[in-house]
Amino acid sequence: MTPFQHIHRSSFFAPAGTVTKSVTAVTPADLEGGTLPPDAADWVKASGFKADAGSVLVVPGQGGSISRVLFGLGSDRAESPFLSGRLAKLLPPGDWSIDAEGIAADHLALGFGLGSYSFAKYKSEKPRDARLVVSGDADAMDIERQLAGVLLARDLINTPTNDMGPDNLEAAFRALGEHYGALVSSIVGDDLLEKNFPLIHTVGRASAVAPRLLEMRWGKKGNPRITLVGKGVCFDTGGLDIKTATGMALMKKDMGGAANVMGLALMIMDAGLPVDLTVLVPAVENSISSNAFRPGDIYKSRKGITVQIDNTDAEGRLVLADALAYADETPPDLLIDMATLTGAARVALGPELAPFFTDDEDLAGKLLLAAKEAADPVWRMPLWMGYDKDLRTRAADITNSPSGGMAGSINAALFLKRFVTASPSWIHFDIYGWNPSEKPHAPVGGEAFAIRALYRVIRDRAQAGK
Repeated sequence: MTPFQHIHRSSFFAPAGTVTKSVTAVTPADLEGGTLPPDAADWVKASGFKADAGSVLVVPGQGGSISRVLFGLGSDRAESPFLSGRLAKLLPPGDWSIDAEGIAADHLALGFGLGSYSFAKYKSEKPRDARLVVSGDADAMDIERQLAGVLLARDLINTPTNDMGPDNLEAAFRALGEHYGALVSSIVGDDLLEKNFPLIHTVGRASAVAPRLLEMRWGKKGNPRITLVGKGVCFDTGGLDIKTATGMALMKKDMGGAANVMGLALMIMDAGLPVDLTVLVPAVENSISSNAFRPGDIYKSRKGITVQIDNTDAEGRLVLADALAYADETPPDLLIDMATLTGAARVALGPELAPFFTDDEDLAGKLLLAAKEAADPVWRMPLWMGYDKDLRTRAADITNSPSGGMAGSINAALFLKRFVTASPSWIHFDIYGWNPSEKPHAPVGGEAFAIRALYRVIRDRAQAGK
């Protein structure tokens, strides 16, 4: 199975012009208003259907056929723009079209596609075969492109570490680049020391699978330069500061930043945006062995900043530091990093909002607008320089884990900021990478955060030549 099974996947959508059965979206007010045909109205009454959000009622026709399907929107149509994801799970097999006044056609189609997803690589179950004809008001190719990026990120995160270690992540990374004709390279093992990526090597050296820095280049020189950096910690034991069993349970998702930037890169390349794109992924496993790095150790980073290790479980910022310093040596017009970095970010905003940090006011404003339009929620967090002093330590330039336990996500962002000094526009995302409860458009499991909003921002910038 390649990582691109979802690119322009026809099993989710039926071709335009396909003869379909009809889904009619209704609210409780519609039922009370008496607008349904008599046969449907009688069945609604007999079934007790109330048009609750996400509910489905199949209205039978003659001879056991389906006359129509009613889809409940609840009282607030805007409450869940991707409520159509429920249809993907509940509709009988066949090809369908949806009449849902007041819901954008692209949200209907994208919600249906997102809701069709299931991670069945290790199961024998067959996927559902209900398909949707995308309305002519929607951009079907762009919807499929965004869907492909999101589902790639989900697949990569959901895959367990025995099949998604640093070497497997490199294979998926190379497959993505080759699919779009990108140039892909990697620096592996002790070559990281020779090439001056000491922190990436330090974090990953205890694993049986060698650490590596993955690099992808795509696009045309002279176009706006975009660099994406994603944390690729394929499993995080916490190192010698070992996590509890509960804390370790979901650590296959600690490469969620890498998965998300790969999904975003897919969208950019598939759209053929006029950009000069670089993608960097430090891929490691934070494991425990006789050569694991220790609390109290001090290491010199690629940038020359010395870092004291006060917690081996604060490893993500270390691998990102070397990758960001490398990216910053040839400053892009826009530098984006994404990482499942701190539990503090989840305490602050929960599992649904994507926290971001930036000093670029114009970028922040455009991202917030794009996130609202795309129904891809983000929330700006402060790069509060008053806390920068907390990074100082007596024996080295900075610590990777300030004491006190406060402002954890801000301190991590300020740590990374030390390694980005030349790039004019930098934005850092501290994402969760996981959906802990089922939603209409998403099952429990790996999840993409903010990449549809970022895709809009990058697309607009590229088209404006910025």
